[in-house]
Amino acid sequence: MSDWIGLDRISFREISRQNVTFAPMAGYFVMEPCVIVAATLMAVGVVGVEMSSNSNRIETYEDFVKVHGVLLAASGLPQSLHRQLFQKLTTETFDAGSYFKIEVCEDGRQRRLVLDSQSMPKESNVFLVDHAWTFRLSDAFSQLQEVPGLAQRMASLMCVDTDLDTDIEEVDAVKGVLHENGTKSNVEDILESEIHNATEKGDGTVKWLELEDADIGDDMLLSLNLSSKFPDLQALSLCGNKLETVEIIVQEVTKLKNLRALWLNNNPVLKKCDHCMEDAILQGCPKLEIYNSNFTINFGEWALGFCGEVYDKDNPSSLCLRDRPLQSVTSLDLSNRCIHNLVNKAFSPAEMPSLSHLNIRGNPLEQNSVRELLEVLKGFPCLQSLGVDIPGPLGESAIEILESLPTLCTLNGVTASKILEEGKHVIDSMLQPRLPEWSADQPLADRVLSAMWLYLMTYRLANEEKIDETSVWYVMDELGSAVRHSDEPNFRVAPFLFMPEGKLSSAVSFSILWPIQNVYKSDECTRDFLYGIGEDKQRSARLTAWFHTPQSYFINEYEKHCQKLQFKSLSYTPTKSSNTESLHRSDGCASRVYTDIPYVEEFLTRTEFVITTEPKDADIIWTSLQVDEDMKKATGITDQQYVNQFPFESCLVMKHHLAETVQKAHGSPEWLQPTYNLETHLPQLIGDYYVRKRDGLNNLWILKPWNMARTIDTSVTDDLSAVIRLMETGPKICQKYIEFPALFQGRKFDLRYIVLVRSMDPLEIFLSDVFWVRLANNPYSLDKHSFFEYETHFTVMNYGRKFNHMNTPDFVREFEVEHQVKWLEIHQRVKNTIRSVFEAAAVAHPEMHSSKSRAMYGVDIMLDSSFQPKLLEVTYCPDCTRACKYDTEALVTGEVVKVAESITEVANSSMFVVWFAA
Repeated sequence: MSDWIGLDRISFREISRQNVTFAPMAGYFVMEPCVIVAATLMAVGVVGVEMSSNSNRIETYEDFVKVHGVLLAASGLPQSLHRQLFQKLTTETFDAGSYFKIEVCEDGRQRRLVLDSQSMPKESNVFLVDHAWTFRLSDAFSQLQEVPGLAQRMASLMCVDTDLDTDIEEVDAVKGVLHENGTKSNVEDILESEIHNATEKGDGTVKWLELEDADIGDDMLLSLNLSSKFPDLQALSLCGNKLETVEIIVQEVTKLKNLRALWLNNNPVLKKCDHCMEDAILQGCPKLEIYNSNFTINFGEWALGFCGEVYDKDNPSSLCLRDRPLQSVTSLDLSNRCIHNLVNKAFSPAEMPSLSHLNIRGNPLEQNSVRELLEVLKGFPCLQSLGVDIPGPLGESAIEILESLPTLCTLNGVTASKILEEGKHVIDSMLQPRLPEWSADQPLADRVLSAMWLYLMTYRLANEEKIDETSVWYVMDELGSAVRHSDEPNFRVAPFLFMPEGKLSSAVSFSILWPIQNVYKSDECTRDFLYGIGEDKQRSARLTAWFHTPQSYFINEYEKHCQKLQFKSLSYTPTKSSNTESLHRSDGCASRVYTDIPYVEEFLTRTEFVITTEPKDADIIWTSLQVDEDMKKATGITDQQYVNQFPFESCLVMKHHLAETVQKAHGSPEWLQPTYNLETHLPQLIGDYYVRKRDGLNNLWILKPWNMARTIDTSVTDDLSAVIRLMETGPKICQKYIEFPALFQGRKFDLRYIVLVRSMDPLEIFLSDVFWVRLANNPYSLDKHSFFEYETHFTVMNYGRKFNHMNTPDFVREFEVEHQVKWLEIHQRVKNTIRSVFEAAAVAHPEMHSSKSRAMYGVDIMLDSSFQPKLLEVTYCPDCTRACKYDTEALVTGEVVKVAESITEVANSSMFVVWFAA
């Protein structure tokens, strides 16, 4: 086992080294998905460490601690295991295979790690886990295609390397419909066999008949003449056949007047019929209690007896009408039976006095009030365990349910005492794991891309100044990936960066595994996938990445969110008259300007202004930095100086605040895509996702960091697990992707507008009809592989990528021809949208107003396929480098604007001279 775990370790580590560059610098190793931990590798610990020997490699434990001390502390590894870790790292000892074994579970679709030794005391050992695949997210698809053996190994590790379709003969053998010679039984033979068995056991009356997967079509159903052969039939299953015609099915089934249960699941007819067939069958079979696994409005003793395991093929009905067959029922599973009304004569303490375990999950029960249902359940004297959706038919609080049903010992699998102790209102310990899904014709690379979010972990490298812009994702080896989740884990896993030469350039990444509880032979070894993350950070919602959490709860949260937004409509009304102060000095001297922006210094040439290098001496501060209290103290800036930023402007320029500002003022305007702050509104986003999936709507989303530019750490995905896991790389918003944007010559584009704000109250903004179009390099595509292609889905190309500039007037003329539209109409809609954005800020955040503030913002707009504007973001102090390079033309006046004149005017006018009327 030990040899197997280490198989191909060196070759795959080489893959990791090729794909991740460890820069030779002092820095941080940021470990996620826990609360981000920055392990500071100070210069004394990385560069210039004085080794105790003449070797360039770490050879002593003391040197190991010097270099890795903070990393050790950040990992959480107990100090008693530090020396053992040092020994295993320096000798590359992978000995976990001698202590553990990997078992297949979930029908071969998952693996789990089990302790194979007799016992392992708490904090007694530490094990190295290799990283089988390390990559940047944008490289995932290309690496799976190009690196030999990678897709095969990952598919095997993630249990997606075999097909779900079982051989037909194996399925038939399990169902017992094969003769010994392997040929298919004739349906008539099955019927004769059922009659023969009934005769041997009793009076020859067949009451339960299963004709599943027997290739029965409409003609065969007619020829079987079931009603004449089995007039007393009570349960009939025709699942998995080839029935297509509603009229034939209704005609034959309704002849069976004693029928209690009918299963037509997985027949073609169900794909094209509505409720008319069900209504006709119920009308013709008045005793029918179960239809296609769901309870009908006629359900009673028989349906409850079926779910309580009283009735089955061997005992299809009560022997005597005076019997009370439900008296012995202690456990009743009514989950997912589409029950609308639970108040029923048969569902009562009188009929089921011994009922102690009840599951009513997955039923709407909309015809019963909470009070009505609680009254019914209170009547069962032995009821100790209840399964129910929360929120759901019994309300939104687990605590209130327990208070109303004091006999309960467990609710949704969690003990009542634990729920009350922890004060949890929404609980569920019966979550089923999300298992990878794939089709037989799906390539291995695609299967891995879908399954990998169940296995990935992440970290970032950084130096003292900033964190690396792009996170590193990795998959642990077969042993590490077999460690499954538990809320009460017995092991802990953490990434660890080992630097054998004492510097980051020699670093190799591992994970370390150690027991945090006493573990015994055959115990499953588990870890907490969300270690350090509690309900204050939406733990239950984040578990949706790995488990099927209750959809009803999230849909309910989403619906409440929508209702709240519907009532938002604040109208802008100025509270002050225009009183913008003049910027000209009273002594007639030029106004002194301090700036750290090169193009301002270069192009600010008007005689009214003069550049100064001292902020404290300036009349006007035009800076790319935030002017906060710390900066004022450091530079001597006062409140009497004009500054090119407004107080609290983060409500516009940080993406999560921008969405909150717009929603607070306007609710859900058409020009803002549905947007969620994942740090606070993850449940609402999950609910939105589930509703779209239920309704067959597009579920493509874009994730954007709160405050990063140039699409850094931005992703496009339709995978809910991916959405949730991507939270681990930093705070983000999740916004509905514009899947059908307006295209220019087949490519995606967006528009950058420059907005000058002179006052927030009254609102005075100036918008130029000169804008810049930003084009993607590749043709637009919704192929899922294209989501990894930056130059297909993103438009910011002027930072190290191929940049294709197009003069704005040329773009407009060609766009009008291509789409047969008038740009001035689009431009007017864009102007209205931009004004609405700033009105939202003015009304939602009146604290923004300051008579000493002026500002220039970049507003990014995209058009959808109907040429309606969609707001993307607002940028503080936008980069005008591009504006400095190219002449353009004002679209309204037709006047050509030359480069030098343009930027001089931008610079000077942004110094608060009226530019263009809004």
